Amino acid sequence: MPMYQPCKRGMAVVGFEGGGDGQILDLESAVKDGVLGGVDGGVVGPGVCEKLDLSKMIEELDLFEVPTVFICPISLEPMQDPVTLCTGQTYERSNILKWFSLGHFTCPTTMQELWDDSITPNTTLYRLIYTWFSQKYLLMKKKSEDVQGRASELLEALKKVKGQARVQALKELHQVVSAHSTARKTVIDQGGVSIMSSLLGPFTSHAVGSEVIGILVSLTLDSESKKNLMQPAKISLMVDILNEGSIETKINCTRLMESLIDDKDFRSEIISSHSLLVGLMRFVKDKRRSNGVCHGLSLLKTISLHQEVRNLLVSIGAVSQLVELLSGLEPECLELALCVLDALASIPEGRVALKDCSNTIPIMVKLLMRISENCTQYALSILWSVCKLAPEECSSIAVDAGLAAKLLLVIQSGCNPVLKQQSAELLKLCSLNYSDTIFISKCKLTRTFQ
Repeated sequence: MPMYQPCKRGMAVVGFEGGGDGQILDLESAVKDGVLGGVDGGVVGPGVCEKLDLSKMIEELDLFEVPTVFICPISLEPMQDPVTLCTGQTYERSNILKWFSLGHFTCPTTMQELWDDSITPNTTLYRLIYTWFSQKYLLMKKKSEDVQGRASELLEALKKVKGQARVQALKELHQVVSAHSTARKTVIDQGGVSIMSSLLGPFTSHAVGSEVIGILVSLTLDSESKKNLMQPAKISLMVDILNEGSIETKINCTRLMESLIDDKDFRSEIISSHSLLVGLMRFVKDKRRSNGVCHGLSLLKTISLHQEVRNLLVSIGAVSQLVELLSGLEPECLELALCVLDALASIPEGRVALKDCSNTIPIMVKLLMRISENCTQYALSILWSVCKLAPEECSSIAVDAGLAAKLLLVIQSGCNPVLKQQSAELLKLCSLNYSDTIFISKCKLTRTFQ
């Protein structure tokens, strides 16, 4: 349930059954006149209302704005069984009875002592609540049916139309499935995923491909659908669109491709594409489109988990490019980038590339104990890989950057015992090039805060 906000139109109606200055004499007039925010000025007939469950309507509508008079002052949720005290204040029955059971014999709103502990069902308010929610509920159902019907019509049209008419139909379907869960279900149930997949191929225009990818990202794809989308021609089109599409299209491409890579039938050779990796690196470095960085890095992380692709990533200069990005990234994106670099550090070419990048060690030292435990773990792992590769050269740079002090902080912190062990081993490795006196002098904790 959301935290309900007062509906301004509902503010005109207050204090039923003696609870204020306002007075509603007739239910039909109240709703027809729009005093309670009625829908299209109509009133739901008694026959319809009797078939609807108020609790179900409130739950399914999940409205953020409800007339204030419908809200129980205790729970701040819509009342389903309103009762009024002798003070004229109205509450949900279960809430006020619980208040009494706790030994309170006052009105929760006014804190007046009750001279009469009886509670009276507020039938007028109940009928208003019921009618208001019924109208909203039936309108929602009608819109839902209309949306489902329109989704069906568009799917049928896409089997026949071509050219600009196809693009327009896809644009409308994209909007519908993005906004309505019922439309998404209709598309899936009526074979829409298969229709969308059939539209992707070597001769598909980017206008059609962009809309199809946007639709597919909104749908829940089963294994068979993902397998079909992993055909080389379809992946090749996605790569082309990733390189040339709008920011929204690029994000949709990364999301769709990531969902395909996560499938158990995925073959790593599908993503061993120079064009894909270069386009992805260009995407994550584009400062004009910062809202797409995390999506790009998330796909890059998923790709880097496949051993076969890591050498290709290193060969296109991904290591130095990612290291340079680190200082300007938000925490969520930073963790993704570090995860990718840690994966690349698992191969010899990656470790060499990290060592050859002059900023690797200073940046990794700076990140220790700064962002999150995961970031510390990745940075520590990368430092270990680099220092182990060239102990004399790298250990000296790391210690001068304040590594020893940072490692002591990790060891003394309450973090993961594995991290503490790694820190102790790295500290020992770094100390081999110094006398005890000199090394101890470099472990001053004041260096950590500079």
